[in-house]
Amino acid sequence: MNLIQRVQDILLKPKETWPVIAQETDDIAAIYKKYLVFLAAIPPVAAFLGIYVLGFGMFGSRMGGFMMSGLMHMIAHYVVSLVLVFGVAFVANELAPSFGGTKDLLSAFKLVAYSMTAGYVGGVFSIIMALSVLSLLASIYGIYLLFLGAPVLMKIPEDKAPGYTAVLVVIVIVASLVLGALTYGSMGMGMRM
Repeated sequence: MNLIQRVQDILLKPKETWPVIAQETDDIAAIYKKYLVFLAAIPPVAAFLGIYVLGFGMFGSRMGGFMMSGLMHMIAHYVVSLVLVFGVAFVANELAPSFGGTKDLLSAFKLVAYSMTAGYVGGVFSIIMALSVLSLLASIYGIYLLFLGAPVLMKIPEDKAPGYTAVLVVIVIVASLVLGALTYGSMGMGMRM
């Protein structure tokens, strides 16, 4: 798998790409190594550069910060992002039969990992906080990718794909908030600017 080609394919022609992904034999570890470790780094690195190196906050205001605190934020965000993919994939797998689909952890992992591509790539806009809304829009496109991929990878009937997608989106939001609060809270990392 070529990383850049896969990113382009899943973002620009997802309907054609999901069946290709479904046939691939890479295991979870290979997807992490070949794909996720690179893409999951984009949002935290961009945010770090924007706030702690360039010093830009919301609406272009000048900010700075303690470099070590920024590095810790970046690493924590990265690790939480990687853990979140597997956690959500586990839940996606368990939920599939409730929506008429089939359980297959590898397929669930592929679904979640590749659906998050848009949000990861959109994370580049975190380098300038005023553009962060574009990151949100990219993540919304990721929801569409999830919706398209669910019938292909998890065999969810098309009429049940919206419900399955909605439940997974809520789980991602809640899990992100909880993991973020636990991670940053346990590290004593309130925003120090």
